[in-house]
Amino acid sequence: MNKYKFILGIAAVGLTLASCSDPLDAPNKSAMSEDVIFSTEVLADAAVMGLHQSFGETNSYRGRFIPYYGLNTDAEIFNNYGGVGDPSTDKEASLVTYSAHVDNTYMNTDNNAWAKLYEAIERANKAIESMEIYAGLDNESNTNMRQLYGELLTLRGMIYFDLVKAWGDVPYRFKPITSETLYVPKSDRVTVLKKVMEDLLKAEDYLGWPNENSYTKTVERVSKSFAKGLRARVALFLAGYSQWPKAEGDHTGSELRYNLADAAERQQMYQIARDECVSVINAGHNTLGTFEANFRALCQEDVTAGNESLFEIPFSEGRGRVIFTWGVKHKDVDQWTKQAKGGVNGPTPTLWYDYDPQDIRRNITCIPYQWSGGVKVVSNTSGGGWSFGKLRYEWMKRIVTSTNDDGINWQVMRMADIYMMAAEAENQISGPSNAAQYLRPVISRAYPAAKVGTLIASASSPEAFQLLIENERKFEFAGEAIRKTDLIRWGKLSSKLAETKEKMKALASRTGEYADYPEKIYYNDGLGAESTDADGYTIYGLEKGQTDDEGKAAFANNSRMFCLTGDAASDNDKKINNMINNLYINDPNSKMFWPIWRTFISNSNGTLVNDYGYGE
Repeated sequence: MNKYKFILGIAAVGLTLASCSDPLDAPNKSAMSEDVIFSTEVLADAAVMGLHQSFGETNSYRGRFIPYYGLNTDAEIFNNYGGVGDPSTDKEASLVTYSAHVDNTYMNTDNNAWAKLYEAIERANKAIESMEIYAGLDNESNTNMRQLYGELLTLRGMIYFDLVKAWGDVPYRFKPITSETLYVPKSDRVTVLKKVMEDLLKAEDYLGWPNENSYTKTVERVSKSFAKGLRARVALFLAGYSQWPKAEGDHTGSELRYNLADAAERQQMYQIARDECVSVINAGHNTLGTFEANFRALCQEDVTAGNESLFEIPFSEGRGRVIFTWGVKHKDVDQWTKQAKGGVNGPTPTLWYDYDPQDIRRNITCIPYQWSGGVKVVSNTSGGGWSFGKLRYEWMKRIVTSTNDDGINWQVMRMADIYMMAAEAENQISGPSNAAQYLRPVISRAYPAAKVGTLIASASSPEAFQLLIENERKFEFAGEAIRKTDLIRWGKLSSKLAETKEKMKALASRTGEYADYPEKIYYNDGLGAESTDADGYTIYGLEKGQTDDEGKAAFANNSRMFCLTGDAASDNDKKINNMINNLYINDPNSKMFWPIWRTFISNSNGTLVNDYGYGE
């Protein structure tokens, strides 16, 4: 593991980056000259780790971007607003219900995600500029320095893509700040992302494949596989839709439209995405493995390169809220953890039922129980009823001793996405007959062989294959904060959320497609030995055709699950109704981006404004 490098970055960041060109640091003469820092590998490496230090700050990726970006969708929902009366005024719930305000108290601080992402960008800008002068990059035998330069380009590109995903149009800063460029307005997202595409293509020439050099032996460092995958991801976004102001200078109205107006240019983006992903597949430096194995390795902190994981944002043991927000809920301190956390975000109540029962991803992704008193119980009293099971304290090799952080890495990309992006892009270029070869490896590990054949055969047109891709990406990536960006670029954010709200209503009333399910969920309630085991539990009532009578006969104890209905006066049903009503407050297509927070607007010398009716 390379987590020691995270600590190195913290210690070295003041040495490598303290300069008057960084507006977030006090003016200060560097202890070493730039020609020494950026021609010395260990010091240049520390500059790369300076970006990671920005990622781990309390209000950066660690505590704001990772916990809140990507909710709410047709697969993921914020579980903690069951008791919130008006989520639009709640500091957390408003961030996910498409009702955020410029004064949000979680975000409207000068050390928040917006500032920390631009802090990392400024650090990258300074290091990139200096390495181009001092690092001897033209010498192809200078492998490690070239690797570090490629990492800087790639990480800066990842940050800019995250900025665009969350805020839409953002300031274009690809050079160190000077007094003349201290205040700049927003640039449109296409201009920003085209520059990112150029940088990522350039980075490919400098980066090693997984295990090709000393840095790429771990997924905590950037490899050529990740840079290519990220470039494909950006290309697919550019080929799709997002929300735009209706006209220049109109900060109130908006419309959903293609990011690239020219159809030929969109097709070029599909070609780029296809070529980048296929090159990663054909290079053979990463293996797909099994679905469960990837997440067990993530929880067990196996960062060996060459498996399914392509890149992970590393967190030290005392940093990062990954299982804390995206993992199985532990109501109490127990044998697995010293913190009562997890389950803050979970599957939508309908996601379990969307899966084919034969899909092995369902039971790994959707967890209907929580840990309480060291045993599993069906969740019917907390803010939400389901947890994501890809991340579990009980799969870790160490006990989590922090009350606020778990130290598990955030997996940014894995090989399944490479295959599925290749399939989607190939379908747009030449149709499903050629595209199926890239989808097949992913779904073959999820379904029985006969089911795979049926799915592929049923998607014989480009339109049908695209719908298959959209469904399979939901089943594959639920709980990984990918779905929202997918729905945005497909132009389906509002329609899928409206559909999900209606499905949640039908599930609560046991009507429509949910009419053949029992009203209650029956489970072992800690009576069986398997309830204390990390992998086993007994539950009844989640499969079509099961009945309340059979459940009562088989189990001594029973409990209505959170997503089901019953006595309308019960506290549980109030939470159910809140979850349904608060899936979104405003039309998601009109508020798909967060506003730029007031502190940054106020301190921009009049150069920054909000669009989409956010006001200032």
